[in-house]
Amino acid sequence: MAKAKAPVTQAIRMLRDHKVTFSEHLYDYEEKGGTRVSARELGVEEHAVIKTLIMQDENRKPLIVLMHGDKEVSTRNLARQTGAKHIDPCDPATADKHSGYQVGGTSPFGTRHPMPVYMEASISALDTIYLNGGKRGFLIGISPQEVMRVLSPTLVEVAV
Repeated sequence: MAKAKAPVTQAIRMLRDHKVTFSEHLYDYEEKGGTRVSARELGVEEHAVIKTLIMQDENRKPLIVLMHGDKEVSTRNLARQTGAKHIDPCDPATADKHSGYQVGGTSPFGTRHPMPVYMEASISALDTIYLNGGKRGFLIGISPQEVMRVLSPTLVEVAV
């Protein structure tokens, strides 16, 4: 049986344009499985699998939050650290519209619309992280320093 070929998504195109070194990891996507399933399938710690969350402020301006798979985002602390009155997760249809990706396959790279990126500060201390490559069942392994170089995220401390 032939090995499945990794898709070439907008995220992959952007990474190639920026000459980023990354590894490609395909796995069997499970609906509502989240980072627990992808970490299990890849054989890595869930802490190193990073969620790409699309949220919005009180003015409905979208933003991206990168968070450890085994943590949640304190939206109250995020609002405080970004100067917003409040921040809420987008519903899936709105998130898809902003990012150009399907929820469960959202990558912070190559989004349809540019959005500010906020990254949990402790992510930068990891050697390798696993982010969505732009399609369900497809993660990329990448250095957090490369994420910081390409996306210039604002580091925040909002994990709970």
